[in-house]
Amino acid sequence: MNQETRLRFSPGEIVATRGADALLRELNLHPVRLLSRHLSGDWGEVGAEDAQANEAALQTGARLLSVYTVAGVKCFVITEAEPRAVTTILLADEY
Repeated sequence: MNQETRLRFSPGEIVATRGADALLRELNLHPVRLLSRHLSGDWGEVGAEDAQANEAALQTGARLLSVYTVAGVKCFVITEAEPRAVTTILLADEY
């Protein structure tokens, strides 16, 4: 993340599933590329209802979900509900 990225919440511990880790390594794509979008409130390809739910969750402490397509594969970035202890990067088919 660069200094200009505005973080809207804390991710807690950051983890990735084996599938997501393998995909990102294969593509030589650092996970911070997805994380910076998620943490700044760029929810990616979620629908309007999920985007609204994410915005509300910033106030209520509920779960946050972002969806990004990486080399044709859907990836999720999920930050668990309060206390926001863990953010997980995973492939959609691992959900």
